[in-house]
Amino acid sequence: METVTKNLFLFLSKNNWLNEMAKKRGGNIVTGKIIAGTDFPSSVQIIKELNTRGLATTVDHLGEFVNSEKTAVERTEEAIATIETISRERLDSHMSVKMTSLGLDIGRDLVISNMTSILDTAEKHGVMVTIDMEDEPRCEKTLELFKQFKQSYNCISTVLQAYLYRTEQDLKELSSLKPFLRLVKGAYKEPQTVAYPDKKDVDENYKKLIEQSFRLGLYTAIATHDDHMIEYTKGLAARLQIPNNQFEFQMLYGMRNKTQLELVEQGYKMRVYVPYGRDWYGYFMRRLAERPANISFAFKGFVKN
Repeated sequence: METVTKNLFLFLSKNNWLNEMAKKRGGNIVTGKIIAGTDFPSSVQIIKELNTRGLATTVDHLGEFVNSEKTAVERTEEAIATIETISRERLDSHMSVKMTSLGLDIGRDLVISNMTSILDTAEKHGVMVTIDMEDEPRCEKTLELFKQFKQSYNCISTVLQAYLYRTEQDLKELSSLKPFLRLVKGAYKEPQTVAYPDKKDVDENYKKLIEQSFRLGLYTAIATHDDHMIEYTKGLAARLQIPNNQFEFQMLYGMRNKTQLELVEQGYKMRVYVPYGRDWYGYFMRRLAERPANISFAFKGFVKN
């Protein structure tokens, strides 16, 4: 049943008609629930409120798979303006970007040029930029770009997905760069030739990756809503004597709000992934596909403040 539910939400995430309808009519409904706002200026107040509660953030302008050079340049300019606002408003926030939104599918020179402009601004203001991970066919290109940029920039991190067979080796290869890594389970529909099809295998690989990253001495962000995974991480950190300033937990805005604050109270770093923009529909469907329990979290978020 879980597989059927996941496939349904992944199918819905790619429905262009529903996505367009969501852009036109759904922004007001989801603002303050699963997105902070339809643009970054309207999201600043929510981020400040999260910071006041001891929650750091990572902001993400929703949208991917750009096939227009003009749009890719516009996304770059938006990212630069966001970094400048983060600095000006003194927000405790990183920023996440997808390489396809900057032109990955159009041309390598374009995405390098756009990302270089973003990272120049990030280094100037001391704002971390996370290269988000997308579907498996783009994984290799994304990691190649990360390795290239990491040689010249400090304010850059990336994401690894536990459901891919290749990730354990990717983690080993990246370790010499001492990266800031965000570990996630993964949210795209992938064939069994490249990804674990069963949740229990993904969970076991996720645990293995967390331990591997800890033992390699890497700063590790554990992005999960799973209580079992949270407790596993706490126990592992205690057993390996990993200090709390060497890792953090990450969760999505609008989900598990009480748990987020409890982790802060317990002395753990807690970062909230805060999306904004009009292209929220595909993002939301993939989050529901990731974990069926998110459906109940999302519903509670819609009916409660």
